[in-house]
Amino acid sequence: MAALLPAEWIKNWEKGGKSEFVQLCRALSENKSHDNMGFRDIQQALYELAYHVVRGNLKHDQASNVLGDVIEFREDMPSILADVFCILDIETSCLEEKSKRDHFTQLVLACLYLVSDTVLKERLDPETLESLGLIKQSQQFNQKSVKIKTKLFYKQQKFNLLREENEGYAKLIAELGQDLSGNITSDLILENIKSLIGCFNLDPNRVLDIILEVYECRPEYDDFFVPLIESYMYMCEPQTLCHILGFKFKFYQDPSGETPSSLYRVAAVLLQHNLIDLEDLYVHLLPGDNAIIEEHKREIVEAKQIVRKLTMVVLSSEKTEEKEKEKEKEEEKTEKPPDNQKLGLLEALLKIGDWQHAQSIMDQMPPFYATSHKPIAIALCQLVHVTIEPLYRRVGVPKGAKGSPISSLPNKRAPKQADSFEDLRKEVFNMLCYLGPHLSHDPILFAKVVRLGKAFMKEEILFSCLLSITDQVLLPSLSLMDCNACMSEELWGMFKTFPYQYRYRLYGQWKNETYNSHPLLVKVKAQTIDRAKYIMKRLTKENVKPSGRQIGKLSHSNPTILFDYILSQIQKYDNLITPVVDSLKYLTSLNYDVLAYCIIEALANPEKERMKHDDTTISSWLQSLASFCGAVFRKYPIELAGLLQYVANQLKAGKSFDLLILKEVVQKMAGIEITEEMTMEQLEAMTGGEQLKAEGGYFGQIRNTKKSSQRLKDALLDHDLALPLCLLMAQQRNGVIFQEGGEKHLKLVGKLYDQCHDTLVQFGGFLASNLSTEDYIKRVPSIDVLCNEFHTPHDAAFFLSRPMYAHHISSKYDELKKAEKGNKQQHKVHKYITSCELVMAPVHDAVISLHLPKVWDDISPQFYATFWSLTMYDLAVPHSSYDREVNKLKVQMKAIDDNQEMPPNKKKKEKERCTALQDKLLEEEKKQLEHVQRVLQRLKLEKDNWLLAKSTKNETITKFLQLCIFPRCIFSAIDAVYCAHFVELVHQQKTPNFSTLLCYDRVFSDIIYTVASCTENEASRYGRFLCCMLETVTRWHSDRVIYEKECGNYPGFLTILRATGFDGGNKADQLDYENFRHVVHKWHYKLTKASVHCLETGEYTHIRNILIVLTKILPWYPKVLNLGQALERRVHKICQEEKEKRPDLYALAMGYSGQLKSRKPFMIPENEFHHKDPPARNAVAATVQNGPGGAGMPTSLTINTVRLEEGTTEETDKLKEKSQGVVKVINKAVNATPKVTTSNGNSASNSKIIKEKDDKEKSGKEKDKEKKDKTPAAVPEMKALGKDGKDKPKEERANKDDKAREIKEKTPKSDKEKEKVKKEEKASKEEKSKTVVTIIESKSTAEKEREKEPSRERDVAKEMKSKENAKGGEKMPVAGSLKSPVPRSETSESEREQKRRKVDTHSSPSHSSTVKDNLNELKDSSAKHYINHTTPTLSKSKEREVDKKDLDKSRERSREREKKDEKDRKDRKRDHSNSDREVPQDSTKRRKEENGTTGSSKHSKSESPSDSPRLNEKEKEKNKSKSSGKEKGDSIKAEKMEKSSSGSKKESRHDKEKTEKKEKRDSTGGKEEKKHHKSSDKHR
Repeated sequence: MAALLPAEWIKNWEKGGKSEFVQLCRALSENKSHDNMGFRDIQQALYELAYHVVRGNLKHDQASNVLGDVIEFREDMPSILADVFCILDIETSCLEEKSKRDHFTQLVLACLYLVSDTVLKERLDPETLESLGLIKQSQQFNQKSVKIKTKLFYKQQKFNLLREENEGYAKLIAELGQDLSGNITSDLILENIKSLIGCFNLDPNRVLDIILEVYECRPEYDDFFVPLIESYMYMCEPQTLCHILGFKFKFYQDPSGETPSSLYRVAAVLLQHNLIDLEDLYVHLLPGDNAIIEEHKREIVEAKQIVRKLTMVVLSSEKTEEKEKEKEKEEEKTEKPPDNQKLGLLEALLKIGDWQHAQSIMDQMPPFYATSHKPIAIALCQLVHVTIEPLYRRVGVPKGAKGSPISSLPNKRAPKQADSFEDLRKEVFNMLCYLGPHLSHDPILFAKVVRLGKAFMKEEILFSCLLSITDQVLLPSLSLMDCNACMSEELWGMFKTFPYQYRYRLYGQWKNETYNSHPLLVKVKAQTIDRAKYIMKRLTKENVKPSGRQIGKLSHSNPTILFDYILSQIQKYDNLITPVVDSLKYLTSLNYDVLAYCIIEALANPEKERMKHDDTTISSWLQSLASFCGAVFRKYPIELAGLLQYVANQLKAGKSFDLLILKEVVQKMAGIEITEEMTMEQLEAMTGGEQLKAEGGYFGQIRNTKKSSQRLKDALLDHDLALPLCLLMAQQRNGVIFQEGGEKHLKLVGKLYDQCHDTLVQFGGFLASNLSTEDYIKRVPSIDVLCNEFHTPHDAAFFLSRPMYAHHISSKYDELKKAEKGNKQQHKVHKYITSCELVMAPVHDAVISLHLPKVWDDISPQFYATFWSLTMYDLAVPHSSYDREVNKLKVQMKAIDDNQEMPPNKKKKEKERCTALQDKLLEEEKKQLEHVQRVLQRLKLEKDNWLLAKSTKNETITKFLQLCIFPRCIFSAIDAVYCAHFVELVHQQKTPNFSTLLCYDRVFSDIIYTVASCTENEASRYGRFLCCMLETVTRWHSDRVIYEKECGNYPGFLTILRATGFDGGNKADQLDYENFRHVVHKWHYKLTKASVHCLETGEYTHIRNILIVLTKILPWYPKVLNLGQALERRVHKICQEEKEKRPDLYALAMGYSGQLKSRKPFMIPENEFHHKDPPARNAVAATVQNGPGGAGMPTSLTINTVRLEEGTTEETDKLKEKSQGVVKVINKAVNATPKVTTSNGNSASNSKIIKEKDDKEKSGKEKDKEKKDKTPAAVPEMKALGKDGKDKPKEERANKDDKAREIKEKTPKSDKEKEKVKKEEKASKEEKSKTVVTIIESKSTAEKEREKEPSRERDVAKEMKSKENAKGGEKMPVAGSLKSPVPRSETSESEREQKRRKVDTHSSPSHSSTVKDNLNELKDSSAKHYINHTTPTLSKSKEREVDKKDLDKSRERSREREKKDEKDRKDRKRDHSNSDREVPQDSTKRRKEENGTTGSSKHSKSESPSDSPRLNEKEKEKNKSKSSGKEKGDSIKAEKMEKSSSGSKKESRHDKEKTEKKEKRDSTGGKEEKKHHKSSDKHR
């Protein structure tokens, strides 16, 4: 073989040899084509290099350097080098030259860093190794190697004590490890194994162990190994297999050991085939059950600690320490937990489908402990997947979904797959219950289960099982899923098939129980709250979108917890409502449903107080929640049934607080506002059609409520809640007062009542406008059923039925129109009236049962039903509203045209919208106009049958006000307007038996009781009603022409009130314009008096309500300056008193005060409002007007007792009796005041009445004589007042009214007194009598008063009797004044007695009758007025003629009076301040009685609405001297004075004045009494 290393390379080593050698080596290393050749060549090259060193041609260090360079060319280079050294070692050891051996040794030493010691020790000779220093002694090294070799290859092991032969085991393994795919069976192999055991003497237990080992390695051959082991076990003891497995498990129980899964699987398969018992194996597994329970408890404690940390407020300094501690704990946790063999076995069992044994293991652990380990949860999920596969494929797969089918488990012992829902119940539901919240690991299985649930619901079987699964598995799993919106939607697909009751129950358990059942859920709850806090802190209007997305993410998994927190925040901070509502747009349907539940739960929270601490207002948390409810239900498609049912249930339980929620929901969803603050323009718009209401009737623009109101309607109809809610609210109105009210503050009761009522009106309005006719008629029963069976108050019952009538009539009308094509207006009207009759006839019959039969004597059922069934829409067209809205649209269109920036297409759209709206409004107006005309035609036909007046007109008015006007005018603002309008309409229709005057008189003359019994909102509505009534009256008052046109010839202004029939009346019976003005002034005065009374009570309700009413009637009242000033003073006083005490009253009073001041420029003096001073000759007018409080009772309100008493007989023998009857009539009419009288007042009047009777018994001649005497000789008091009497300032009017009232109050009522009167009457029959027509106000007033105060007066009767004698003397002058030598009526005594009794039992707040304290006036007036009536009998026609003459006379007098007025005005201005007058003693005493004062007059409070200015003594003296001068004047002037100042006994208001007057009274009273005694002596 040629040398690879030429000699010249060695010679020139440093110059080029070295590099040549390196290149050679590289070339040889890279040449890999012939691998073996390259190896040898390298070996040769290295050998030659080394040999040159041994021979001494090359230095060893040069060689070692180059070897260092080439060593990395090949991986095996060190090994090749070691081989070369080995050959050289043998060669050099044989050579004799020692130098060569040394060179070799040096080379090896130089190359030690290239070849490892171990390799060299293997290949070099021990001596060489010793010389190299790699071993110490070669001899020892040799001995050691011999020992190791002997031990390795020749020494026998201990285990073969049984004389086993290793070959047997080798053959056994070969037998078990062979290819088993052929015809080899376990029986065949078993025979071979038996042979091997016998032949090689093998240990059977070890053979079993080897079989198990091989089975572990070949798990796919279950079918081979299981029968093999089963057969083999017949040869062993039963426990052997279990012990061997136990030893195997024990082997891996070191802390660091990990049990292989193959072992778990083998054990599982053996368990499944019952080759071993679980109890036997279980004891071999670690950890023990106690350890597992401890661990579970520890987890719970840790979870609770985490929760506590999250809820704690941690200060920043503490935070860092906390974090450090947490880090340390986490590091400890990361250490690997010891292997849990029980769980490993459980997993294996689940994987092979051995559910029975798996269940047994799980039962021995705490609930959900096993499945909280992910591998086990996943294994169990997989098992469920497999089990439900066929059923899911059949019923659960959504349309169009492909899905990936799952193959069944290979072994036959796995649970049977489910083919029906019954199979689900047997196995799957059980598996799911063990899985619990950990179904969250497999969202696909979650979806499958939910889809099966949906299919399940269609068949509606096993419903309770499904609910349990939902409660225990689905909802908890959803909580653990990380914001999976799809799962939430899937779940809703199933949930929406459940009734809401079940859903809410599930949500309740989910929220309040589930989260505490598992440590993981406890943590999740805490984290959710923490995250919710984070979001809510940052939520504002500006960042609604990002915050909303975060809320959405959080809500997909844990909606209950999140919403609970959000609602708690809303209850505290109501400014969060808008941003929260806007941020909820990213929720799923399920979340919206949960939100509805959470809202109801928050509302029903029993720990929360529904009232504020002051107990007068509803808590703000409830108001906030209600507001949130309305907004959220409107904006999002949330089911309403639960909420509505909750409100209904609360109402059933008699709790009306939660109506606030219904109110808000209806307002927001349907756009129907209920507010008392409507302007008159809005109110007017509300009387139009739907379009006008929407455009002009509400504060906010009502937009896009179509969908939400449809949802609300559907919810109500689907759950049949529409009518029940209405009925419950209607019943609850009274419940608020009588049941719920109880201990509560009056203010709160009023608020609740208003809330209940407003919600009823709002809800009823919603139903009326949204339900179809069929739906409405189907649901609302007839009026008698509503009232009699459901006990619905009448106003509410008609409110609910009204839309039904309207719908019904219009549909009938349309039917009739279609049937006949007649187009004429008359035809249409006729059809309309026919349809009305068809619809309303059953209603007329139905309403009869609502009231006592007696009621229908006065008003017909038809009238009653007509009143209650019509609305403002039917009575008038609000043309101005329509015009206003149309003009607004025109302005809008012009603005659109002028807007340059708006794009043309948008312009076009907007203009089209405006035009369409305009057309709609005009069309609606036309439609309403036609409708109103039809309605008025219908009323014209009906009116004659309306008021039957079988008793008196007065009685009729009473019933009308009591049953129609008053209940309805406080029902709603529109109803208030309607009532006023209806009264006017009845007047305009010239309805027979309807006295407009009486009606208005009743309404204005005493409002105290009505006002005092109203709630806040009712007061507002009552105010509106009065305002509209005043508007009409003011219109008539303003202009004679209007009055003549609208009232002049109308039966409503007849003042002769007949009890029956309507005979047209002549002009003399009509109230003339000037007298009407007096009446209006009287009404204004009455309003003032009532207002002042209410303001001075100090009662919260009185003051609040009267201020509300006054504010509402401000446009028309006060008009008279002095009344306005009186009011202003009282209101100012309220402002001062209530500023600190009751701020809400203070605010009301201040508001009114300001508005009143602004109205001051429009007020006028009294003399401009009506002509105060009547002409001297108009005696009758004088008596009425100038009597106390009679500022307006005109001549024509005179009522002939003839007519009042309904007399028809003309028997002269009974006329005597009538002469006594007049007194009674007077008293009846007189006794009418709303004030509660004191007993003093009544008893004082007893003696008065007896005195009157005595006087009446005198002969006619005596009376004539007396008349002559008295006429010139006026009471000194009268003369003293002289001229000033004419110019009496406005305050006097108030005083007069007081006196009138005082006299009225003194009428006798007790039976004893009646008997006395009867006796006197019998005695007087012998006397000659004359027919008297007494000047009084209508009897009606008396009746109405008694209706209000009968019992009170009866109670006081006894007291009156006892005080009768004491007071009698003082009152004699008054009693005397009631005598009157005038013709009497023809009715018999018995009839009159009956009449009087009837009136006594009835009552009414009469408002205007007055009787003078003056003797002469009544006599004069009667003498002059009825001069022709002295014949004992008179026919009615004659009476009428006389009346006519009287009226003409009175007109002449009024002209005289007007002239006189002008003259007197100047005096008035001068004497306006000198209005202090002397008051007769008796009137002062009466006033004291009326005020209830018992002490000195110092303490008595002022009663009249206006305080007279104080006068100093000098002025008073001046007045006296003036009047005494006048006394000496002619008798005619005196007569005039009497008439013009008949009520001039006045009352001053200030304590100082009262004391001053007391002194004067003594003297004047004495004179007066003497005068009267003289007159009575003459009689005798």
